[in-house]
Parts: sequence; structure tokens; C-alpha cells
Amino acid sequence: MSGLPKIVPFSEVYSSAFKTLNEEWITKYFKMEEMDQVSLNHPKEYILDKGGYIAVALLNEEPVGVCALIKTTYEGFDYELAKMGVSPKTQGKGIGKLLGNHIIEKAKSLGAKRIFLESNRVLKPAISLYLKLGFTEIVGATSPYERSDIQMELNLKNQ
Repeated sequence: MSGLPKIVPFSEVYSSAFKTLNEEWITKYFKMEEMDQVSLNHPKEYILDKGGYIAVALLNEEPVGVCALIKTTYEGFDYELAKMGVSPKTQGKGIGKLLGNHIIEKAKSLGAKRIFLESNRVLKPAISLYLKLGFTEIVGATSPYERSDIQMELNLKNQ
């Protein structure tokens, strides 16, 4: 890996990378669902225009990772960490951790107190990363995703 990855805010130029990087992992383990299509095909309208944020990790100016912070209506939570995807060719190089820390700092800067995420236990490296970032498992939340079998939260007041 030559050069250091850098994180930049999403812009239209990264639309296809946002979609591709997420479709890679979703279709490898699961199937694309309606909510995936909405957020990946319309990130500006579905995420950004509603007060959310998308980070893009660049390595040598190539998008190799993405992660979104989606404003949520779930009671007790301000944002959802979602749509984190890292290119298979750069996995295991700390890009997910870099994105996760960036998104957490962004949530704090937006005044968030608690954020949550949804995942699947089959994604062991992702679950491990979320635990390292300080997320803990919660139960009882409903999910629009069939594939979601674990939900986690991060209380930013304790950070």
C-alpha cells in the first residue's frame, strides 16, 4: 500500500464508488434489498439532503472505502452508522477503522449523543471493528433489513 489513505467528504464524483463498494460486500454475503437500492442509488436525496454525511477513503486518489452517517428517526438515537464498505483489495489495512473513527468524530461534531448500526454476525471482521470502536450490542430494535441479525449502539456521551 503506497501512500496513506485520506478521508474526504462525499461528492457526486464518488457516487459510483459509493454504490460499487457497498454492492461488493452485500452481494457477496447477502442480496440487495429495497433499502439498499434507495440509499445507494440516491445518496444525495436519501442521506445528505436529510442531514446525513458520507465519508470516502481515498488511497492514491482512488476511492477504496465509504461509510455513511444517516440521520435517524429511531427513538433515542441521532444517527445510524451505515453503508460501510471497503474494497476487497485494501481490506485488513485499517481503512475501516479510519472510516469508523472519522464517522464517530463527525457525529460528535453534529451534536449526536447516541448512534447505532445494524449488521450481520457472519461479517466477523466488521463486528470486531465495531466492538473496537466502542459499540455494544443492543436488542429490541426493529430493522428494515432482512439480513440484520445484530444491532449495536455507541453512547457518545461516554467518549
